[in-house]
Amino acid sequence: MPKTDLRVDLLGTSFSLTVDEDAFYLKILLDKYRRVIENTQKTTGIDDPLKTAIIAGLLLGDEVEKLRAHENTGLGVFESMQAEELTLDLINRIDKALPEE
Repeated sequence: MPKTDLRVDLLGTSFSLTVDEDAFYLKILLDKYRRVIENTQKTTGIDDPLKTAIIAGLLLGDEVEKLRAHENTGLGVFESMQAEELTLDLINRIDKALPEE
């Protein structure tokens, strides 16, 4: 597979990657991550790029694990979406309860 250059501009940082993946596939991944970041920022109100990236990564990891569990237990996409909403709500509550830095 040919090498693909990917330019990443997210959360106030920019860098380029050279990877062994299809450019279209990489665009889909990057667009998905952008949407998760935007949703995380809107839901939690967190502006800190590191915290946002960590929460977005956790949410995506949660999504992957739920899809794996779905393969094994028959859980549906609706249940996964509900769990994501609950997770974001819990994160928002925790963030509000923690003292400001």
